[in-house]
Amino acid sequence: MDDREIDQILVERAQEGDQRAFEQLVEKYQRKLGRLLSRFIRDHAEVEDVAQETFIKAYRALPSFRGESAFYTWLYRIGVNTAKNHMFAKGRRVPTATEFDADEAVWFEDAEQLHDINTPERLLQSKQIGQTVNAAMEALPEELRNAIVLREIDGLSYEEIASEMNCPIGTVRSRIFRARESVAAKLRPLLDTAPDHRW
Repeated sequence: MDDREIDQILVERAQEGDQRAFEQLVEKYQRKLGRLLSRFIRDHAEVEDVAQETFIKAYRALPSFRGESAFYTWLYRIGVNTAKNHMFAKGRRVPTATEFDADEAVWFEDAEQLHDINTPERLLQSKQIGQTVNAAMEALPEELRNAIVLREIDGLSYEEIASEMNCPIGTVRSRIFRARESVAAKLRPLLDTAPDHRW
């Protein structure tokens, strides 16, 4: 039995009033949800508050969950919307769904240096990296772009992506590898890394 089937059983039990089943889903996904939310929200206490609010909303909306997508995909959408609402309420800039900035380029270790050093040069480089990643992502074939977004932006596991894209895990791994290589090739001139540098 795979992850999605286990989640579906827990969801059905929770829909029938089994509170422990929903608690198991919370325990399973709270860290993953926290990592996702921390891409939007920097304050750890706020991340915890928004995560809690996300699970409350998910619990209330559970009767309408039909299992057409994986439970985490559904929870992810609720989490992103809750985070955006939270940021809007706080008067902060809300990222758009298609926006990829340096924070979204988390799978490139060289981009980590951009988070802490806010010199004008670094800020300009950060903007250039964001634009380069965005352009590189847009240029990818649809199946590669979908796979890398589900993995790196949405935080789904290979198993969840395989289920979502209706293809074998090996295909998912190949698509993600090819997408990373394609984006990395566009980033190398900006980051001044060697052609054989591994990402």
